[in-house]
Amino acid sequence: MNNRNLFVIIVLCFLTFACGSNADAKKKQFSIKIDGDTSKFKLGETIKASILNPKKLEIDSVTYFFEDTKLTTTDKTLLVEKIDDERLGKHLLKAIVYFEGKEEDIYKKLTFYNNKPPKLYKYKIIAEYPHDQTAFTQGLEFVGDTLYESTGKNGFSSLRKVNYTTGEVLIKKDIDKKYFAEGITIINDNIYQLTWQSKEGFIYNLSTLDKTGGFTYNKSKEGWGLCNDGTYIYKSDGTEKIWVLDPKDLSEKSYIEVTTHNKVKSKFNELEWIDGKIYANTWQKDGIAIINPKNGALEAVINLSGLREKVSQHENLDVLNGIAYKKDTKQLFVTGKNWDKLFEIEIIK
Repeated sequence: MNNRNLFVIIVLCFLTFACGSNADAKKKQFSIKIDGDTSKFKLGETIKASILNPKKLEIDSVTYFFEDTKLTTTDKTLLVEKIDDERLGKHLLKAIVYFEGKEEDIYKKLTFYNNKPPKLYKYKIIAEYPHDQTAFTQGLEFVGDTLYESTGKNGFSSLRKVNYTTGEVLIKKDIDKKYFAEGITIINDNIYQLTWQSKEGFIYNLSTLDKTGGFTYNKSKEGWGLCNDGTYIYKSDGTEKIWVLDPKDLSEKSYIEVTTHNKVKSKFNELEWIDGKIYANTWQKDGIAIINPKNGALEAVINLSGLREKVSQHENLDVLNGIAYKKDTKQLFVTGKNWDKLFEIEIIK
């Protein structure tokens, strides 16, 4: 064996020993035990967590957190927490164990669900209006009697001002073909428009549709849908998260995760704020989800099956997408991608 081969063997042995030693050093002294050995909980249920201490080390105290929120405990190792105001979805329960002059961080993954299944609503068509069949609808929103629409696909994306009763496009601004435009929302006389995978969005003047600025994404994965409550903007990105944005700079301040009574849901597309709730198209589904913006509970689903069959059938016909609400008259409108009709509907509970 030559000296080079001997050197390689010595180095490998050293690395193996060192890696093994590091792995042993990283072993946790403690772990979190949940009563019932479950990680799934519903609103109103109580989590009972305690610290497993197999080596019987002297524990001075334990501090628990849900993500970054510190939890109060009356016992130095036991946590009893009722799920009430917490947002639903995936959480990380963290415990910092203080012992013998040292501390150790340990974690447990949990998922919170709503305590009720979604209600199921039907619909009734009130009126039908013409809609541009070439519009691959991605965003839809009223200001007064004027309808604003964002359309997608590379080379076909646009921002439009529309007379909804006639379908006439009053103003159309084409978007650079490198962008696939997505949802819009209107707040403080500005129109905000997303792009799908370009990680940036645009800001427009409400009256002229002239571009006045832009913004970039931070933590959110993609751009899907937008709506606002008059104070904050809500953004879907294709995941289970709906992000809460500051309209001043479009920074992502927080998020909710949408859940039913037994599932975490995703793929929410066009959004609309209606009477304190988020109404959301679900991509490839013939329905609208009604979401509680405070905790992410999916409270109801409007079954819109059959609506797509009422528009002209053609090779470019695509899915239901587009929700617009006239607040002054409480009228609800829906359409789809490359649909030649805009429907006013009434929800039947």
